[in-house]
Amino acid sequence: MSMCKPDFQQAFKLGQKSVDAQLIVLARPNGLTRSRLGLAVAKKHTPRAVDRNRIKRLIRESFMHHQPFNIAIDAVVMNRTGTAQNNNQQIFQSLVNHWRKISTRLEQQDI
Repeated sequence: MSMCKPDFQQAFKLGQKSVDAQLIVLARPNGLTRSRLGLAVAKKHTPRAVDRNRIKRLIRESFMHHQPFNIAIDAVVMNRTGTAQNNNQQIFQSLVNHWRKISTRLEQQDI
C-alpha cells in the first residue's frame, strides 16, 4: 500500500517535523499495520537526476533498515539545497538522526 495525495497532505498538515541542513522529515501515526514512506526530492534543489535517484535510494534504504517506531507511521522526506554535495554516509547519518528524533516525539505524544 502506497501513500496517496490525501495521505501526503495529512503528513504535511499534522506531521511531526524534523529539520537539518540536508533533509526535512515529516511523520505522523497512520493507524495501519505498517509504515509508509513518501519522497519529495525536488529538482529545484538537486538538478541532476543521478543525484536525486541516489538520495531517494538512500532514503528508502534507511527507512527499511532503521525503523525504531513502535507504531506505524506515514513519513515524507524532502531534500534541501546542497544535499547532493554530501556523501552517502553523511546523508545516511542525517536520516538516522531524523528517525530517532521522530520516534522520540511520537512516543511522547502517546503518553
